Amino acid sequence: MVKSILLPIDMSDENSWRKALDVALEQVRLHKAALHVVSVLPDFGMSMVGGYFKAGFERDALKAFGKALTDWVDEHVPDDVDVHPHVLHGSIYDEILRAAQNVDADLIVIGSHRPKFKDYLLGPNAARVVRHARQSVYVVRN
Repeated sequence: MVKSILLPIDMSDENSWRKALDVALEQVRLHKAALHVVSVLPDFGMSMVGGYFKAGFERDALKAFGKALTDWVDEHVPDDVDVHPHVLHGSIYDEILRAAQNVDADLIVIGSHRPKFKDYLLGPNAARVVRHARQSVYVVRN
């Protein structure tokens, strides 16, 4: 039985989440499940990169990112859905997998762009989530 659904989104690219959101909401209603919407703010990568930003930049960026995610949820998720937004910070696929464990998700619904030759079948983040997730993963082509 599905009680908790994780929906990773890229707020900056509607094509990455529009169809996946519809599928996630369909599954939420079918199973009477909670919806956990996650979005990942990538980290700087190498620590020396962070030195080029002003002090407090990362904290301010996370705060603004959290506000943007709350606004996104308010705009796109119906009021009758039990929804929980989560801001993540780090490597996209690692954070999605960690969040799936932390919220005890039974299902991950993830959008994947149309592949280019270099991507083979799925985008690189979706492919890694599919390969490494302990949960079922529903991949929605965009």
